[in-house]
Amino acid sequence: MTKLSFGAHPYLLGFEQLERLVERTAKSGAEGYPPFNIEAVAENAYRISLAVAGFCEDDLSITIEDRQLVIRGRQADDLGDRVFLHRGIAARAFQRSFVLADGVEVAGAAMEHGLLHIDLRRSVPETVVQTIKIGHKDSGPKGGRS
Repeated sequence: MTKLSFGAHPYLLGFEQLERLVERTAKSGAEGYPPFNIEAVAENAYRISLAVAGFCEDDLSITIEDRQLVIRGRQADDLGDRVFLHRGIAARAFQRSFVLADGVEVAGAAMEHGLLHIDLRRSVPETVVQTIKIGHKDSGPKGGRS
């Protein structure tokens, strides 16, 4: 059985990059930490919420790298002489990535009650209708048929 890729499908012209994005997304982050939600807050607005209990704003960084939203968290290792009888709150470094479609931009980010909210906005391009003139090619030498 032959595998048909997105880029090779006859009705999807110019979507070769889509296949690369899907592969990159599949490789990034099968890990479940930190847990997150993605919600549609309006027709062209989204919110990603990550549970980052124990992290402060200085422990987190948000970047966009090649249309990929990357959130990194790293806490300082200043445990001092604390002795844990049970340590159930994760304090490990993480990296969580999301591939952004063309036209999706980060509108802002905020921390609230242990959640990092990242708001995204998609700009909707104007619909453009273009008429293509049909020309004709000369099929032989001038002067008619042979």
